[in-house]
Amino acid sequence: MKPAAFDYARPADWPAALALLAGGARPMAGGQSLGPMLNLRLAQPERVADLRHLPGYAGVEVQGEAIRIGAGTTHAAIEDGAVPGRLGAILAGVARRIAYRPVRNRGTIGGSLAHADPAADWVAVLPAFPGHAVALGPYGERRIPLARFVTGVFETALAPGELLRAIELPVLPETARWSHWKFCRKPGEFSKATACLLALPDAPPRLVLAALDTAPLVIEDATGLDPAALVTSISDPWRRRLALTALRRVLEGAA
Repeated sequence: MKPAAFDYARPADWPAALALLAGGARPMAGGQSLGPMLNLRLAQPERVADLRHLPGYAGVEVQGEAIRIGAGTTHAAIEDGAVPGRLGAILAGVARRIAYRPVRNRGTIGGSLAHADPAADWVAVLPAFPGHAVALGPYGERRIPLARFVTGVFETALAPGELLRAIELPVLPETARWSHWKFCRKPGEFSKATACLLALPDAPPRLVLAALDTAPLVIEDATGLDPAALVTSISDPWRRRLALTALRRVLEGAA
């Protein structure tokens, strides 16, 4: 199937992108999610705004104790070491397991997060970090805690007229402990259960359980966590078993 006809726009700057969005255009980054939706006619926008050429949309910048990752930074760039330090090593390990290299060459961290598929890797992983999503709208930038950015299945905290501009994450010490586990039947498939845990010195461990057909479950303090008690609300037995396995694996990995 081919997509329905639509107009294509390539804004040269952020004000032009926001104007297109206000006019009803559908934003597109790498197109790895929107492209198939267009082909299946699940999405039929009158106009698509290609954000890839916006200034500062891709790239990584260290700003004091924070690292700002442009929303248009590709999975492949992160996999290849664009993010420095301990944080970069963690994110590279996550990016390396996203689909296949051709997908990683075009797919973007911001596009994945804003699409908010509950099984997507960045949707599951980023809430584990005490960072922010940087949204840009008609009234300027605002910062949304990553733990509260994805609010439901394909739903985010972005307000009408806002675009995801960047992700800001803290510079991590080398002693930061990280554990991550996801279940896929084969490479390239979306996860059926994902869990990750970040433990920083002098701070309680943060844990995320995701890919459960809802917003990620973020546990700000996973000290003494009982995995079995956490999954009792999952009605489907096999999904509950997978979630329990994911929790146990990340807790064992962090220990």
